[in-house]
Amino acid sequence: MTMKTPLYDEHRALGGRMIDFGGWELPVQYEGIAAEHHACRTTAAIFDVSHMGEFWVEGSGAEAFLDFAVTNAVSKTVPGQAQYTVMCLESGGIVDDLIIYRRDATRFLVVVNASNIEKDFQHLQKVLSIYESAATDRKGTVQLDNISNRYAQLALQGPRAREILAQLYPEIEDLKTFRFLEKSEGKAVPTVLARTGYTGEDGFEIYLDPSLAVQVWRSILETGSPLGLKPAGLGARDTLRLESRYPLYGQELSETIHPLEAGLSWVVKFEKSDFLGKGSLLKIKEKGLARKLVGFELVDPGIARHGYAVCQDTLTNEVGEVTSGTQSPTLGKAIGLAYVPLALASTGSDLKIRVRERLLNARVIETPFYKRTA
Repeated sequence: MTMKTPLYDEHRALGGRMIDFGGWELPVQYEGIAAEHHACRTTAAIFDVSHMGEFWVEGSGAEAFLDFAVTNAVSKTVPGQAQYTVMCLESGGIVDDLIIYRRDATRFLVVVNASNIEKDFQHLQKVLSIYESAATDRKGTVQLDNISNRYAQLALQGPRAREILAQLYPEIEDLKTFRFLEKSEGKAVPTVLARTGYTGEDGFEIYLDPSLAVQVWRSILETGSPLGLKPAGLGARDTLRLESRYPLYGQELSETIHPLEAGLSWVVKFEKSDFLGKGSLLKIKEKGLARKLVGFELVDPGIARHGYAVCQDTLTNEVGEVTSGTQSPTLGKAIGLAYVPLALASTGSDLKIRVRERLLNARVIETPFYKRTA
């Protein structure tokens, strides 16, 4: 049985084409992927991302525990700051990528991918046991709480996102990127207004009590529609994130992929005294990478999709794999991401991708494919 977000009826009323996405019934598009994509790039788009998972990590030992559980330096954040990071297995494989919102000295909101909610929570519980037994000098209490069913989430993205949201929440006017504020609205959980996103555009992610979701969704649409705002579905969300080279768990990231080959070494802080997976990642770093995630453009007509093979010379000589691919609405050409051997990872390297038993020529290019100018 598929789950529905609080906005299910709103999507149907707006003509959303609903699909099963990881056990959730969500809109893949309304007017069309290209139109919704361009709205986000030029004006604004609003997405329902209520399927995402949320945890509270609280207690006097919460900061130190999270510093052990993830690769980035949580201890370097300040209240009201968000941080992108990954958490790894002892082998260095990626359990998930996530955003941690530091509420104050002892309280954190951790946001994880929808498909990984139960796995991630169980992983954190396991890591807490490892952490508590690893050394006697680790003190302080830590409480984990899966509050995913207590939050809905909206993403308002695009060049006019701040202009639109400020009419409803004036306090966000001067909010900086990767900063957030909390607003009590008489509910069990505070509304979180965060200047974060997954599209490559300026924008906000709004975490709120499910009972407020319809009201806020309608208010944003009413305010933003005259400015060009459109509701957008999963299709545009995927093309937008790919143009910006944002990874998707299950494609660019998995437990058999480590952050160094995924291009996420910038969130791995080896200077920390310890974190789960540090030893394995240090060995990988010292040995050197065997493969690397690269961006490519197709030279021949066609589109390379997730799972297509990168070959060398012949159809059967597979040397890599495409993780994501699409026809870029912004750039007007076929682009994608792939894991390839280091010998093929340099910008300008020629690739051959197997598409329907044909080898199509492709070329490694710099990423992100798209970067906003302001």
